[in-house]
Amino acid sequence: MRRSLFVTAALYKQYGEMSTATAKIVNLNDWKFKHPPSYAKLPIDDNPEYNVPVAVKNAVFSKVPTEPLTGKLRLVCASENALSDILDLDPKVAGTEEFIDFVAGKHAVEGGLTVCHRYGGHQFGFWSDQLGDGRAHILGEYVNSKGESWQPQLKGSGETPYSRFGDGRTVLRSSLREMVASEACYHLGIPTTRAGALVVSDDHKVWRDKTYSGHARPERAAVVLRLAPAWYRLGSLEILQRRQEVDLMRRLVDFIVEHHFPHITGEDKYVKWFSEVAHRNLDMVATWQGVGFTHGVLNTDNISVLGLTIDYGPYGFLDHYYGSYVPNSSDDMARYAFDKQPQIVIWNLQKFAEALAPILTDEQTESIKEIIAGLEDYVGDKILHTYLRKLGLTDTRAGDVKLVGELMIMMQQTTSDFTATFRQMGEVDISDLGDSSALESKWSLAKISQAKEWGSWVDKYRRRLTDAAVNEEQRCTTMSKVNPVYVPRNWILQEAIADAENNDFTKVRLLLKIFERPYEINDEAEKLGYSAQPPSWSYGLKLSCSS
Repeated sequence: MRRSLFVTAALYKQYGEMSTATAKIVNLNDWKFKHPPSYAKLPIDDNPEYNVPVAVKNAVFSKVPTEPLTGKLRLVCASENALSDILDLDPKVAGTEEFIDFVAGKHAVEGGLTVCHRYGGHQFGFWSDQLGDGRAHILGEYVNSKGESWQPQLKGSGETPYSRFGDGRTVLRSSLREMVASEACYHLGIPTTRAGALVVSDDHKVWRDKTYSGHARPERAAVVLRLAPAWYRLGSLEILQRRQEVDLMRRLVDFIVEHHFPHITGEDKYVKWFSEVAHRNLDMVATWQGVGFTHGVLNTDNISVLGLTIDYGPYGFLDHYYGSYVPNSSDDMARYAFDKQPQIVIWNLQKFAEALAPILTDEQTESIKEIIAGLEDYVGDKILHTYLRKLGLTDTRAGDVKLVGELMIMMQQTTSDFTATFRQMGEVDISDLGDSSALESKWSLAKISQAKEWGSWVDKYRRRLTDAAVNEEQRCTTMSKVNPVYVPRNWILQEAIADAENNDFTKVRLLLKIFERPYEINDEAEKLGYSAQPPSWSYGLKLSCSS
């Protein structure tokens, strides 16, 4: 008799609704990986002592089995969209024993090849040598009904040669944050890895020092199912350059270009590839700046060559606007502050270029230097355009940098909320923006309107709209499409985590639903105050890397 695994009728209802337009797989045993996966063409280390830290050589991956989560298992949540749209699974599969065992690392899918990826990286500006997947396992390659290739990966699934004396596990709080943020960022329009499901054990405990205070405590272990077309990072090439494995570097770059950038060809393909990796990542950063997302740990090993947001740790979304906002308590020097993200990614790309040098000709090296020289202007223009869209404008004109800059200064001076200010500006008639009494119902606009320069700025904004022939309907429509009502603020996630620690997963499941449509008002979210002024206890919340 199959155990219920605490799946209720309500859960089946939540994940069971699906479109009948496309048949989805209803039995996980009918779901199979491509065999062999494409990455099997690359060198894979097969050391039988897979859970002993070791300096791996001449390999891109290590063959490592998962170490299944033990004890009584619970499905915390699943992304209906990710399961259905990416993996061709009927969402009600999430409630089955096989699926929960699959996420826990117990259930092997036909055709799989479980590996961990080797990479290095610069962390907080310093070379950290070999890093790698210390608690994550790529399970295989799935080619879906749309012809897309995806690599499901478990995070928290046990020790590997890259664990560096860690236990290979993740805990519920950090896994829940990654689960929600991955899906929320996708629906906010940010290029990102995805998250399919999250499972927690009642009995499998690990010790964590959450605040690095010397007081570790046991926490429940969890595993999150992550999804990406591939998991290569800038550090994937850096480790090969550091170890002087030049032939393997060339082989890996050729493989990545062939399988993930097939449109890039010709003698200068390495230059073209660098350019695309650079511009994809800066396009991604522009979307971060547009919604107030701060990654928190922008090391080179946390930058995807596909230009995807990867490795959600101590991230944060801005509440009141502060350009130097740092969500990571470990970032004492504010290296990865919100307003430094563009320049830090460029710094990372410079290190990436240095790593590629052994496979480049002198002429190609100079071409890449020229590309790097233009990146600051490129990302600056992208971010400016992002902010103009947030103001309902679609073109760029002289004076726009000053217009946006003055607004951000006033937001910081008055501690106005980043998300709410832009959203509420699109909900108020332009003729009322300069009238403080008309803004009383808009809590964040009421704050920024107290700035001495607010009235004159509104006049400039009106003239700019008139010059661009943007009428009020166009302005409000544009702004409603790019300014979300809801983002995964730390205080919202903290409440969901507190409930989940007591096995109440209602809020985290609700958050996944809300963030499927973050630009639309949600009645349940409004009752919970998710678009209201954050509670006073939430300001200054920071996260550590401890997970």
